[in-house]
Amino acid sequence: MGTVTIGVSIAVPEPHGSELQQLRAGFGDAAAHGIPTHVTLLPPTEVDEASLPAVEAHLAEVAAAGRAFPMRLSGTGTFRPVSPVVFVRVVDGAEACTLLQQQVRDPAGPAPRELQFPYHPHVTVAHGIDDAAMDRAFEELAGYEAEWPCTGFALYEQGADGVWRKLREFPFGGSVVPPQAGRVERGSVPIR
Repeated sequence: MGTVTIGVSIAVPEPHGSELQQLRAGFGDAAAHGIPTHVTLLPPTEVDEASLPAVEAHLAEVAAAGRAFPMRLSGTGTFRPVSPVVFVRVVDGAEACTLLQQQVRDPAGPAPRELQFPYHPHVTVAHGIDDAAMDRAFEELAGYEAEWPCTGFALYEQGADGVWRKLREFPFGGSVVPPQAGRVERGSVPIR
């Protein structure tokens, strides 16, 4: 067995996911159709293929301890000039995403991962394209809004063709918080 490149993320559901993916492609981002629209919890990470069952067991444990929370996207942001990325901002659900990604990347777990930059939940809509197209993405999506109840996350594998494919979904085990409940309170996604 060799190694595989995995990632863990919260999918942006339909119709928002396809809409943002089409917009990303329209801005000239060639990777748009190979990357499902998402909020990252574990960035691309190389692991031994033999460790995938342990990774899945760990993710199932994290999900079982969690509960659904409201997610809301609103407006745009950018990591430029540090990184050539324009994104849609996560304005509700960011704290829960931050806690989840800490659990997923647990140093004692099967997929520990140090981050190159501090964690900042977001939905990428342009990456590594020319500045004019990045500016256009930033401006055109400045008024973008979407919301949904986040009910879990998924494990993905990047194929040799560069396309990310879902391996398994991990639904939360706790009760659902209705979207109208407002912001997530500290501790709604338990820290282990």
